[in-house]
Amino acid sequence: MKQNSITILVPVIPDKVHDLLDQLRDIKINSQEGISKDFDGLSIIHYARWVVIDHGKSWINDDQKREPKLLFVVDYDGKEEEMLSKVCESSSTILDLIYVFCKDYPPLNSITPHGRMSFLASHAIKDAAVYIGAPGRSVVQIQNEKRLRNYIREFLDSRSWSGVPAQAILQEIQSKVMDSGDYGFLETENVSLPRINFPILILVGLIALCLFPIWFPIVTIWMLILHFFYERKDENFTRKRSQLDDDFLTDLEKYEDWQNQNQFTQLVDMKEGSFRLISIKSMFLLTNLLIKLVFNQGKLMGIPTIHFAKWVMFEKNSRVLFFSNFDGSWQQYLGDFIDNSGWGLTGIFSNTKVFPKTNFLITGGAYKEEYFLAWSRNSELITNYWYSAYPDLSIKNINNNTRIRVQLMKTLSKRQAVKFLKLL
Repeated sequence: MKQNSITILVPVIPDKVHDLLDQLRDIKINSQEGISKDFDGLSIIHYARWVVIDHGKSWINDDQKREPKLLFVVDYDGKEEEMLSKVCESSSTILDLIYVFCKDYPPLNSITPHGRMSFLASHAIKDAAVYIGAPGRSVVQIQNEKRLRNYIREFLDSRSWSGVPAQAILQEIQSKVMDSGDYGFLETENVSLPRINFPILILVGLIALCLFPIWFPIVTIWMLILHFFYERKDENFTRKRSQLDDDFLTDLEKYEDWQNQNQFTQLVDMKEGSFRLISIKSMFLLTNLLIKLVFNQGKLMGIPTIHFAKWVMFEKNSRVLFFSNFDGSWQQYLGDFIDNSGWGLTGIFSNTKVFPKTNFLITGGAYKEEYFLAWSRNSELITNYWYSAYPDLSIKNINNNTRIRVQLMKTLSKRQAVKFLKLL
């Protein structure tokens, strides 16, 4: 099943923003018996979050007055209309408790599920680039494959297999699984792991090679103009972590590392001018192309810890949001990004205000690690509510479980059977 993502941005009634923050805090505290339970019951939502933005002073200290807004971000299976319909039916009370503080929400005494759905859909904004770490895997499939792997593991741990050939062990596993009667999806659903589309990739490479005499001079001249006429005049981020607001850092960090997975929400403002806008949109175009053709194996630029990530531009392309759901700690996550894709991060975020000093679009920037990590914290937002459908699974677990499921019922050679058992 195809996974999708939606970002819904709704203006908040200014004098109700603190009431909204209090309400979201209460919903978060009671989430296991409330909204998280609702989302679990739907079995189509991978991740969701609510974030209130623009309710305090801008981190770049601009003097532009902005109205507070509420973000609702959902990574889900299937069609947008079906997902919103199910959310509005299953969580109507909680949605009303939240959106009653937002502008133009329908009156509570006359609102209908369709009215809620229309309201949310009308405030959806377009994503600039979206990455999915386990493409094609629905929530139900991920949960089923987790259950299957755990069942096999328990069976293997229940006795000694010393001296038993790998192929014989596999046959025992196959018989045990099929005799249980709980894994009928193995026979009714045809599943395969996504693969790199080499024919298309080669075709794109050949086209790029043929057009090299055209695009290379253009890109070179573009970077030279960018460096000498823009980057040398930029205001750069030069603070270190020790110079950031301690109270704000504490608020960010107290919700991290409670489980294997973490989340990240970031908001930055674009630098003015069409030159920067073309630069960042070109980077998003390249990002989307690479995601579609290459990064569909559970790794983004060699980073094997990201479940879902995306960039969103809004307010007439003047601002950029970044959302990520990932495994491990914040420090490790951004460290991996710097090591594996520092040029990509720099190519995107160097077009936003007060970024660490960059040269020629893709050098410097994120590679100035101390400044970049401080910049990332400084532009991070507090996520008021966050949901994960499978908080105990890493992206490696998910992809590994699919490999187990794909190979389980096959007839494997001795060597293949040994490799299969190592997956368990």
